[in-house]
Amino acid sequence: MPAITAAVKRSPFGQTPDGAPVDQFTITNKSGASVSLVTMGGTITSISVPDHDGKLDDVVLGYDNLAAMRVAGGYMNAIIGRVGNRIGGARFTLNGVEYHLAQNDHGNHLHGGAVGFDKHIWDAEIVEGGVRLTIVSPDGEENYPGTLRVAVTYTWSDANELTIQYEARTDKDTIVNLTNHAYFNLEGLSSRTIADHQIKIRSDAITAVADSMCIPTGELYPVDGTPFDLREFGVIGERLAREKADAQMSFGVGFDHNYVLGGDGFRHVVTARAPKSGRVMRVDTDAPGVQFYSGNHIHGDTIGKAGVPYEYRQGFCLETQNWPDAINHPNFPSPVLKPGETYSTKTRFAFAAE
Repeated sequence: MPAITAAVKRSPFGQTPDGAPVDQFTITNKSGASVSLVTMGGTITSISVPDHDGKLDDVVLGYDNLAAMRVAGGYMNAIIGRVGNRIGGARFTLNGVEYHLAQNDHGNHLHGGAVGFDKHIWDAEIVEGGVRLTIVSPDGEENYPGTLRVAVTYTWSDANELTIQYEARTDKDTIVNLTNHAYFNLEGLSSRTIADHQIKIRSDAITAVADSMCIPTGELYPVDGTPFDLREFGVIGERLAREKADAQMSFGVGFDHNYVLGGDGFRHVVTARAPKSGRVMRVDTDAPGVQFYSGNHIHGDTIGKAGVPYEYRQGFCLETQNWPDAINHPNFPSPVLKPGETYSTKTRFAFAAE
C-alpha cells in the first residue's frame, strides 16, 4: 500500500446566491503533486501530476471559481447520485411501487435528477491524506425512497494515486449508483483534444443501447470486430472516425457507453496514456462497469479554467459504476440497497509518466 503523507489545506471557494459557503481542499503529497476538490458537489477542481520531464500540469477540465461552475453545470468532475447514468422513462418499480423521477434527459432520468448530488454542498472533514465528505439525502428527495446517508472519501498517496471510496446506508429499500464524472486530458490544460490519447479497457462487451437516448436494451454487444474493441490500446480519434460505420457508436455520437467489466473484487480495468506528455493513468475498481465518454457534447459554450472555452472532445470520462438503467433490467447487477446493508465501492486513479 503506497504511503499517505499528503498535507491537506482548507480554503474558501465562494458562496452560493443564498450565502452558503463553499470550501476548497487541496491535498499535496511529498513530491508536490496535488488534488483539489470543493464541497459543492464533491467536485474535483484540479489534479496536478508530472509529465515525463517532471513538469506538473492539471489533467482535469473544470472551473477556477464557484460562479463559473454554477453557470456551466454539466456534472463536470462532481459526485453523481443517487443514481448515476440513465434510467429509462424516468421510472422504476421497487417492491410493487412505481416511482416517477425527474425527466431531465429527453424523457429519461439522468445523473440523479434536477437536484442531484452534484448540486449539494457536502459536509467535510480532513482525514489522513484526504477529505471525507458526507450528506443526508432525505426520503423522497428527487422522488427516491428512503433516507440515504452517504460518505465519499478522497485520499491522495505519495505514489500519485487518487482513491475514491463511496459508502451509503438507507432506512428503506432504495436504489443507489454513485460515481465521479471527472473529465481528463492527460496532456494538460494547453491541449484542446483527446483524439491522440490511447486507451485500453479490459472488457469483452458493452451494454447495447436502443437509440440516441442511450437507454440499454438489456442485451450485451460484443466488442470483437467493432470500434469498441479496446482490449489492446486504441487511439481514441481513430476509433471515433469509425462512428458512422457502427450503429452503437452512432447512437452515442462517439463513445458514451458502459463497458462490462469481468472479474470480481478490486482489479485493474482501464489504462489511458498521452503520447506527448508521457502521462499514464491506470484505473482500478470493484465496480461492474465503466462508462467511457469521449466528450461528444462539449461544444465551446462551456467557459473553463482561465476563462477559455472548452472545445469538442477536449476531455474524456471513465465513470466506474453499476450498469445504466439496471433497476429496469433483471439480468443486470442489482442497484437495490436495503436497510442494514452498506453500499460500498472503491475506485483508484493512479498517475505515472513514461
